[in-house]
Amino acid sequence: MRIGLDIMGGDNAPEATLRGAYLASKVLSDAERIVLVGDKNMAQQWFSNHNINPDLFDYIHADQTIDMNEHATKALRKKPNNSISLGFKALKEKDIDVFSSAGNSGAMLVGSMFSIGPIRGIIRPSITSILPKEDGSVGLILDVGVNADCKPDVLLQFAVLGSLFAENIYKIKNPKVGLLNIGEEKGKGNLLTQAAYELLEDNEDINFIGNIEGRDIFNNKSDVIICDGFTGNVVLKQAEAFYSIIAKRNLMDDYFKRFNYEIYGGTPVLGLDGNVLIGHGISNDTAIKNMILLGKDLINSQLTNKIKTAFK
Repeated sequence: MRIGLDIMGGDNAPEATLRGAYLASKVLSDAERIVLVGDKNMAQQWFSNHNINPDLFDYIHADQTIDMNEHATKALRKKPNNSISLGFKALKEKDIDVFSSAGNSGAMLVGSMFSIGPIRGIIRPSITSILPKEDGSVGLILDVGVNADCKPDVLLQFAVLGSLFAENIYKIKNPKVGLLNIGEEKGKGNLLTQAAYELLEDNEDINFIGNIEGRDIFNNKSDVIICDGFTGNVVLKQAEAFYSIIAKRNLMDDYFKRFNYEIYGGTPVLGLDGNVLIGHGISNDTAIKNMILLGKDLINSQLTNKIKTAFK
């Protein structure tokens, strides 16, 4: 198993990425190798300066970096030897089994679509966010920003992708799928949700329970919440805002601590023909470590192959 990591991506790189890689290496087996994509000489020198054996890792040297605020398409074209492009090249050529980065998310998404591409039958790949539940379990919501405008058949595919992710990574059996809407009754919502409801209701491959409202996001009514990326991103950013307010006002408890992004590491881009993980741009070493471990889980679960089977 070879787990690729972009060590140049993220607001706190390379300190956070290198330290996170080391933390992950301490819990991985000898057969589970971390492949660092970026400035090889810099990385090896950093490890040596911190009394860490550089030979714990494999390397793919990249002498260019896409900054967080660069235009994704232009940067990918102007900087062919950047760490993101070389990471995708390694993934496409099977030199690594998963590629993860906390760097420029636009470059990650554009690069993944052009270098790896979607699984045959997938209309639009999607990204998710984890929803901590009151009882200690988790659910997920998708899409959370990649697809601001969606058609009903795309939401149906999100339901299938989310169900497979929930079942294979978070071990949720027969996950309950809810459509985020402004009311519970069938027929509520706009033209998109009304049409999507009909498709979801008729599909026997998912456990569709109907519409759910915003007040049900963090309870056990559903395990997988489906919505367009515009709505999902608003939900995600609102949850992040509440977490920040709670932390500032010293109201934190065991439940709200589970909203900390560091715990979950990153999100896979579901529907791609390869394992790709995107981390938060402000990821620290703990988040990087957990993103690497999530990559391991993705590989072991064979999720990409199961998605291919579902969309044959």
